Amino acid sequence: MLKRVLSGMQPTGRLHLGHYLGVLKNYVKLQSEYDCYFMAANWHSLTAFYTNYKEAHQYISPLISDWLAAGLDPEKSTIFVQSDVPFHTELSLLLSMYTPVSWLERNPTYKEKQENIDKDIDSYGFLGYPVLQAADIFLYKGELVPIGEDQLPHLELSREIARRFNHINKLEGKNAIIEPKPLLSENPKVSGTDGRKMSKSYGNTLSLSEDENDLRDKMKKMKTDTGRVKRTDVGNPDNCPVFTYYNYFLPARKMEIDSQCRSAGIGCIDCKNIISDQIVKETEPFRESRKKNIENPDLIKSILEAGAKKARKTAGETIANLKDSIGMNSDYRILI
Repeated sequence: MLKRVLSGMQPTGRLHLGHYLGVLKNYVKLQSEYDCYFMAANWHSLTAFYTNYKEAHQYISPLISDWLAAGLDPEKSTIFVQSDVPFHTELSLLLSMYTPVSWLERNPTYKEKQENIDKDIDSYGFLGYPVLQAADIFLYKGELVPIGEDQLPHLELSREIARRFNHINKLEGKNAIIEPKPLLSENPKVSGTDGRKMSKSYGNTLSLSEDENDLRDKMKKMKTDTGRVKRTDVGNPDNCPVFTYYNYFLPARKMEIDSQCRSAGIGCIDCKNIISDQIVKETEPFRESRKKNIENPDLIKSILEAGAKKARKTAGETIANLKDSIGMNSDYRILI
């Protein structure tokens, strides 16, 4: 039997090249090797978008459309929306009874986002989002969670919750919850147009659904080696965000472009044009497929309905077992 994988993405905006390289390509690979459950994590979206959730909700169908365009296959993977499976919130509440507040307060992401996100996120929901995250994994008996090394502390918190629950409750002498393990994957930090990590919050993205002309225009304006002022100046590819794209889209020409840049044999405009051509070429099938998916909402609806039905069945069995382990399914009508 294939090991099970659980992963999800928040539908809060258009996906960009960072998502494509760091997540979607990995999803496509995993679905041929594992029993995969992929969810649009819209409950998690509420932690930062509770004041304008209607806007975030509209991105669910485009998100699924992007997944399909990237190569996710509903015949191989279970694709669903988190809120279509009520057991997520039920298990999150159950697990919150076993999770010490101190564990949540020491979560590095909690303080980091409070300091860097220009929104009021000082809420119980934001503090407790790791508990909901653990519930997501446990519901589907997720044995493996695809993450980068920087996300290991997040998964370790889920593992701690599992160990605490299992220590207190046993199901016929066995652990009630499978302790998930990391499935480490390369998660490249793709540079945005301003040289920082590509992020919707920075407004520096190259969207997967970008029109070809818009994509080329953004690439023309993208930051390069700041030490190279004139065309005749030698460049340093190590300091150029544009050059990093050769790692992902044109590795065969990486050494050639590196050498030409360092000798001023090629200018920044030419370098950008070459990599822009390759990005447009590689993402063109994605844009064509995405357009067909967007024009066929019934397809998205049927995939999500089938995925939710399967997910509810799996999650329902899990929540029933966990209730058994704590004695909640016993007959409470018996008089003592």
